[in-house]
Amino acid sequence: MTDATDLARAYYDAIDAGDYDRFEALLAPDIVHERPDRTIEGRETLVGFMRDDRPNTDTSHEIGAVYADDPGAEVAVRGRLRDADGAPMFAFVDVFEFGSGSGDETITRIRTYTQ
Repeated sequence: MTDATDLARAYYDAIDAGDYDRFEALLAPDIVHERPDRTIEGRETLVGFMRDDRPNTDTSHEIGAVYADDPGAEVAVRGRLRDADGAPMFAFVDVFEFGSGSGDETITRIRTYTQ
């Protein structure tokens, strides 16, 4: 069993590295990502958005803290999104929910809160 905090960290690592195969493997097929500007439903749609449709793909996530009361339950991640030059773009909190299927843990829902 993979620790939920490891899955949350792997989410950012995969996006920042542009490793969309790894990113896809972290997500449940029916994932829902609720963002301030839109809700994205489905793994293929979310991967396509992150790979092709984000306003700025040359970014990195600086993780400030990861909060988990109960391993395997919700995990909250507080951080900053930085541009290619390292300048902060905005602060965020992402709340992750997890599920499992066929023995593999996946991210089932993400709620993003920004400044």
